[in-house]
Amino acid sequence: MQHADQQGDSSGEESDELMSSAKAASGVFLRGLLMGLAELVPGVSGGTIAFISGIYYRLIKALTSFGFASLALVFRPTDFWRHHHLSFLAVLGLGMVVGIVLFARLIGFMLVSAPPVLWAFFFAVIMVSVYQIGAARPKFHLLVYGSLGLTLGLIFLSLPPQDLSGSLVSLFFAAMIAVSAWILPGISGSFVLLLFGLYDDVISAINTLDGVFLIVLAAGCASGLLLFSRLLSWLLNRYQDALLALLTGFMATALVKLWPWQAVQDASAGSGQLLASMLLPHQYAQSGREDFWLLALVAAAVGGVGTWLLARFAPR
Repeated sequence: MQHADQQGDSSGEESDELMSSAKAASGVFLRGLLMGLAELVPGVSGGTIAFISGIYYRLIKALTSFGFASLALVFRPTDFWRHHHLSFLAVLGLGMVVGIVLFARLIGFMLVSAPPVLWAFFFAVIMVSVYQIGAARPKFHLLVYGSLGLTLGLIFLSLPPQDLSGSLVSLFFAAMIAVSAWILPGISGSFVLLLFGLYDDVISAINTLDGVFLIVLAAGCASGLLLFSRLLSWLLNRYQDALLALLTGFMATALVKLWPWQAVQDASAGSGQLLASMLLPHQYAQSGREDFWLLALVAAAVGGVGTWLLARFAPR
């Protein structure tokens, strides 16, 4: 607990100094780009990338700096900028936007042309992330809260999808919920959008630059971040190990959804059917689809090693 407080405080105090370096700014931009890429894929959380890359507490600190006290700084632009760590948030946000715009078409192409390769990459990313975050938690917390997270995750995966498309009001509130999931390590904002029937609409809006849709989406995300980040900061300061153990178990269930070779299943499938849908490459190929097993192994190696290196050289 104390470690989290100290890490968050020191990150906040040093934010402006760190961002004054071009090297530091490029590092934050790269992390933002990876977070944007992660959020395009249901089952992968941008919060996970932020956590393993060493900027998670710094991000929470920056987000919770916004509040009623901000009004007093509006007419002091320099103080407002520094108080809210806007150099850090601007570079991170730019990286995310670039990542989303840059990779949206590639993700769409891979989902159609070679899905096992895409899923193998992110399966390895999450598998290594589960190990990295879980290994730092006390065994008791992993046993109790991790098991609870595993159970909740399987229930979450089994939820039947809804259709909220066609309404900008629904989009706004769905974005609030999705971004709250995004900021948590282990819960995918994209998967929440998938459950709401909005994932395809969001990808399409990004690719076609649908201004109205994207403005409503951004407004919902901003509102969700401002409301949820304070609660999350409070939970992390008081129950860090328990919360992260819970999220580790939750994150592990994403591996079921990200397994590269999936059988076609009914949208309302229960958790047992979800587990049964995980096929071996040769079983997947028997359905007439290319298994891409060799490319999938290469993609998994790249994703796993890349995630380990990201955590290994993250700032502490």
